[in-house]
Amino acid sequence: MTTTAPMEPGAAFLTVNGTAIPLGGGATPHTTTLDWLRDRGLTGSKEGCAEGECGACAVLVARPSADGTGTDWVALNSCLVPVAALDGQEVVTVEGLGEPGRLHPVQRELAERGGSQCGYCTPGFVCAMAAEFYRPGRSRAEGEVSATAEGDGSCGPNGFDLHAISGNLCRCTGYRPIRDAAWALGAPVESDPLAERRRTAPTPARPTRLQADGAELVRPADLTEALDLLAVRPDAVLLAGATDLGVDVNLKGARPPLLVAVDRLPELRGLDVGDDEVRIGAGLTLTEVERGLAGRVPLLAELFPQFASPLIRNGATLGGNLGTASPIGDAAPALLALEAALVLTSTAGERVVPLADYFTGYRESVRRPVELIREVRIPLPLAGTSAFHKVAKRRVDDISSVAVAFALDVVEGTVERVRIGLGGVAPTPLRALRTEEALTGKPWTRATVDAAAAVLATEGTPLSDHRASARYRSAMLGQSLLRLYAGRSRDAGARP
Repeated sequence: MTTTAPMEPGAAFLTVNGTAIPLGGGATPHTTTLDWLRDRGLTGSKEGCAEGECGACAVLVARPSADGTGTDWVALNSCLVPVAALDGQEVVTVEGLGEPGRLHPVQRELAERGGSQCGYCTPGFVCAMAAEFYRPGRSRAEGEVSATAEGDGSCGPNGFDLHAISGNLCRCTGYRPIRDAAWALGAPVESDPLAERRRTAPTPARPTRLQADGAELVRPADLTEALDLLAVRPDAVLLAGATDLGVDVNLKGARPPLLVAVDRLPELRGLDVGDDEVRIGAGLTLTEVERGLAGRVPLLAELFPQFASPLIRNGATLGGNLGTASPIGDAAPALLALEAALVLTSTAGERVVPLADYFTGYRESVRRPVELIREVRIPLPLAGTSAFHKVAKRRVDDISSVAVAFALDVVEGTVERVRIGLGGVAPTPLRALRTEEALTGKPWTRATVDAAAAVLATEGTPLSDHRASARYRSAMLGQSLLRLYAGRSRDAGARP
């Protein structure tokens, strides 16, 4: 893959299928990558939902590998990400993977095994499958398959994890031939240019400034520049994965006058597991956090597979999920149970705010317009038993009706300490303080749990909407504790 079009110094461009293409006068801060690509004749990517649920718009984007020395290909929803936020980066669409007479292995297997009928969704499947095809360690020849994938039957004999395409929908072909195509894939050949790209240094993010249609998108060079900009422009909207903002732009017509891209700021991308706490950079994607922690925070390990889809997790960040202060953001209940704190930073300095004190109202928080979330801190040691229960209409890739997170220690049959985070049952995420009190110091028995479950069913102020009734939400709170007891009562984290 080589750049074939000369660029003026400093000109905004995107490398697409190996060719550098100027963003052009038609690109605005709110132009999605999908619209930009289609305007240039790359119509394989489709718009199915415009909110990141169907995967028809998926493309491959080059991102730094975990150790920073190489490049990974990740799949993203191009309908959500502003094209200006990808300035200087590399994108591969379905057209760049192969063409008639020279099909990519993913395309060939889908065609030969009947994995495509109407074809509308197929390009998105191809790109999501290609990202898994190129995942380091995916083939058994390269490394071991994750225990989770092995355990739930999603992993094929070639190491392909079907969870990689859980964000892609097909309404006509049926999923068996798609699965068969995925499980028939071999390892990339050495001459494959995209496989070769994995072994080369990543393209560093570069400062960006694009002005058009009375709006502006800025990618600061560092955290200091970002904070200076927020200090003088409190109307700025922070941009990371755009998985929430992109929906507002597409479906609600939102047009923020200033977008500040903070997803590649090095100061927001640290991950450290120390003796006393875990520190997670607010700019890391959820996929990066999941792989970096490698199960060392079990409650988060249970959360991540239930958090939307891989296409979303490849872009979404903890900073963005908490920054919106949404009452149905799935990360908040888990982090509340973990007693997490947020580091808020501005030109005036930093302050550490316990997450339990962060939310002040519906989509409101103590974060000031001049501040951004720099990192999330989780104190150690962790509780012996934890669980994350998500109640939704679909098993995966859905918004929670109710989310409950538990973290508790049971010592010699007695509940020594417990923290319970709730989402979807109040204007803000919250701790179930009365239920915690009902459990603390009590024997870990069915009688105790029954009494505490009745209390938990009264926590919050649930409303009825199209996702669930208030009565159902309350019932699910109580059932969640009973479910925890039934599944964990024999090994509830007892410690010496």
